[in-house]
Amino acid sequence: MGAIMARKDDLIEGIAVGATIACLVHCLALPLLIAAVPLISAVLPIPEHFHLIALALAIPATAGALFAGYRRHRLAAPLIAGTVGLALLTLGAIRWEETPLETPVTVLGSLAIAVAHLANWRYRRALHSATA
Repeated sequence: MGAIMARKDDLIEGIAVGATIACLVHCLALPLLIAAVPLISAVLPIPEHFHLIALALAIPATAGALFAGYRRHRLAAPLIAGTVGLALLTLGAIRWEETPLETPVTVLGSLAIAVAHLANWRYRRALHSATA
């Protein structure tokens, strides 16, 4: 039963890390691409509500993965980093949308979430190795 839960947690963590990386690519590459090729924004418009949808997916994925890890390793650092990251994403998507602060705040939030997921994964792995 423990091995099945570990695989499920690894899957959730992997999906969350993948989503975080996709967010970073979006935040860093897309603005550069749009700045380099002004015509692309006319061809590839981003819906106004895109960031809210991404945030609505990031919150439960991050919270679920980090709380699942916390239940196992009882270390708060990933939860704190993930909470800070989600707060920054929320500020970028809601408070500073379409301002010069949106991209740097969102990138910092994504990095904090990525660090949280990687730490969570490492702590879970270390605990699993210690009990195996």
